[in-house]
Amino acid sequence: QVQLVESGGGLVQAGGSLRLSCAVSGIIFRINAMGWYRQAPGKQRELVAIISSSGRTNYADFVKGRFTISRDNAKNTVYLQMNSLKPEDTAVYYCHVVGGTYWGQGTQVTVSS
Repeated sequence: QVQLVESGGGLVQAGGSLRLSCAVSGIIFRINAMGWYRQAPGKQRELVAIISSSGRTNYADFVKGRFTISRDNAKNTVYLQMNSLKPEDTAVYYCHVVGGTYWGQGTQVTVSS
């Protein structure tokens, strides 16, 4: 059974930081690309960042220079370090096995102005 469990969300003031984690089980984590997505109220889910099995990263333009995706294959965990947060970053953040159908339950990030 595949499970993705996100954690680390919360309420933070603009300019602050949060670190999201996604613990993955039930798949061979190290061979899978992983992604972070987000969905704000009334909007479609959108890609935030992707990390390949080899560690290559790609970011949406709206987070470049502020967010960093990383992975720890020994812990089957993918991270999203979010700095310089803005109110428009408020959303539910999800991790995803790229190319698969597996999603976590999401973790709420709220940035106050």
